[in-house]
Amino acid sequence: MTEPFGERLARVFSRRGRLCVGIDPHASLLEEWGLPDSAAGAREFGLRVVDAAAGGAGIVKPQIAFFERHGSAGYAALEQVLEAARAAELLVIADAKRGDLGTSVDAYGEAWLTPGSPLEADAMTAVAYQGLGSLDGVLERAERFGKGVFVLAATSNPEGLPTQAAIRADGRTVAAGVVADVAERNRASGSGASGSRSSGGGATASFGVVVGATVVLAELGLDRASFAGMPVLAPGFGYQGARGAELRELLSAAAQNVVVSASRSILADGPRGLGAAIDEHAREVAACLV
Repeated sequence: MTEPFGERLARVFSRRGRLCVGIDPHASLLEEWGLPDSAAGAREFGLRVVDAAAGGAGIVKPQIAFFERHGSAGYAALEQVLEAARAAELLVIADAKRGDLGTSVDAYGEAWLTPGSPLEADAMTAVAYQGLGSLDGVLERAERFGKGVFVLAATSNPEGLPTQAAIRADGRTVAAGVVADVAERNRASGSGASGSRSSGGGATASFGVVVGATVVLAELGLDRASFAGMPVLAPGFGYQGARGAELRELLSAAAQNVVVSASRSILADGPRGLGAAIDEHAREVAACLV
């Protein structure tokens, strides 16, 4: 029987913590690291992050766009980074933000969530602008193969607020509706109901949401209680201003299921300072959840 993603995530939380290290080889960072702005540079960057993360964290999140911009060579580089992360027994979240309909979205799921695929990850980010039902094929594939899906719900960019705070026909905001729909999908599938536990003692489901660490939940009509048992991928810690110590304030008891994503605040320390930066961030996150 395939082990659910929620169980694997809970085990990583317990053994290696909640810190997720971003792998974002954008041009300015490559220059700072003394690497070429090319697929080869992105590959070397990614492998160095994987190597450092393996010693101090349990989760990595490659931002697909920074590899994709180098075309086929960039994807070849990404495949090698993903392979190295799997070999290091890191949980990999592909930050792909894919969304579509029918066979098109199914193909995205096939690419990122199929065992043995060159782009195989443990989870992927997805967009449900066409409704959560548009992701049925992706969610079904994830459930079949023990993978996870994080659906964008509340992002920290100000441009997103008018859309995400808009009221749906059912009276919820768009953001709150996404969270409610994902929670209902978890209940319907039994995701997390088989006994997977976070270190905080609550069950961890396999389908989650993306909520920016700097968002004001009340502005988006979000209730902390609605996140219970649901993994939350929270980018924005460090460089964007959120601190690990604010975890409980962000999501209260649900903070036990937060994947704390930090990228620039770690990567800006360069290859020599990478390990120390990861250790510092991991300690900060762990301390606020004691």
